[in-house]
Amino acid sequence: MAGALQGITVIELTTMITGPLCGQMLGDLGANVIKLENPKGGDPFRNFRGGLYSPHYCAYNRNKRSITVDLRSEAGKKIALELIDRADVVLENFRPGVMDRLGLGLKTLRARNPRLIYASITGFGKDGPYKDRPAYDAVAQAIAGTSSLFVDPERPQLTGPTISDNLTGIFACHGIMGALFERERTGVARTIEVNMLESTVALSPDPFANLTQLSIPQHPLSRVSASQSYALLCADGKLLAIHLSSQEKFWEGVTTAFDRMDLRQDPRFATRMSRIEHYVALGDEFRKTAPRRPRLEWMQRLEANDVPFAPINTLPEVMEDPQVRHLGTFFDYTHPTEGSIRAIRRPVWIDGSRDDQPLIPPPTLGENTDQILAELGYSADRIKTLRDGEIV
Repeated sequence: MAGALQGITVIELTTMITGPLCGQMLGDLGANVIKLENPKGGDPFRNFRGGLYSPHYCAYNRNKRSITVDLRSEAGKKIALELIDRADVVLENFRPGVMDRLGLGLKTLRARNPRLIYASITGFGKDGPYKDRPAYDAVAQAIAGTSSLFVDPERPQLTGPTISDNLTGIFACHGIMGALFERERTGVARTIEVNMLESTVALSPDPFANLTQLSIPQHPLSRVSASQSYALLCADGKLLAIHLSSQEKFWEGVTTAFDRMDLRQDPRFATRMSRIEHYVALGDEFRKTAPRRPRLEWMQRLEANDVPFAPINTLPEVMEDPQVRHLGTFFDYTHPTEGSIRAIRRPVWIDGSRDDQPLIPPPTLGENTDQILAELGYSADRIKTLRDGEIV
């Protein structure tokens, strides 16, 4: 089955996470993604833990081809322009102004290729007081307020996975897909701009809504108290999550499953709003109960009472989870020189299938340089000359 984006060519001039994730998502839908990399080391994520094929790099760069190009040389810039001339999308995540200094700015590229969709990812936007600051995940999370919803101010500690970087890549893909659809209908090529700050703010519409509409202060327990979500330690040392939401039947179900009918008579927990108000106290009661049985027993009792629950899986447990295995979420592929890699399938199913998703391992640095230059019409002798001059 042909991918939804078969025939679409994306030139990716990005590093680290935001741009590479966007490019990978487009590649997962069948786009021809060509990653331009510096001959001296390429994407910095390549050597995060030594070598040039780190897990960090592999996580964000499948379904692409890699060409090494020195954009500071005239010959390298010429190659980049020739590739972009044939492309549908150019994707970059440099700081504002860098593409212009390289001679690859929007006006130059659009003049050469009027159908080109130009997608730019920045930390804070193309202008404004922060535009020249370096931006990374923790920086964006902090400014956007996300960290304030996780961090205990009395014992501050950042935790958890990448959020801002991944969100920004997803929103960039969202914008590019919309622009491709519009171009097919109207012929108009758009410029897409996405920044990490706003992408992270957009993650939290409900906290901002509660703050601005009802003046409810937001803090690390705001969402979990409103949703009545709890993490519990069971008798066997395993962790369990429950999420009672707003339905009264879930409150009745959990008190039955936990053999805590007495909690229904406690005036602190008589209504959903009172349970939100006394969230910490109710959590303490649940935590007194959880150590009475191992996790599996609690899961069976909760399921019998139709209570939303889940084991808090470790990452190894995720890969062995029955539903995850049923969905085929993980897959293994093998690179000819780098060996076997475990990866995550795209979460988008089309007509009940993911058979259209290419499953091509991330490329080694410059793995496809000769192939791509040959597609541009370069002779073997010319390619050798460029290699000898360290242009590619």
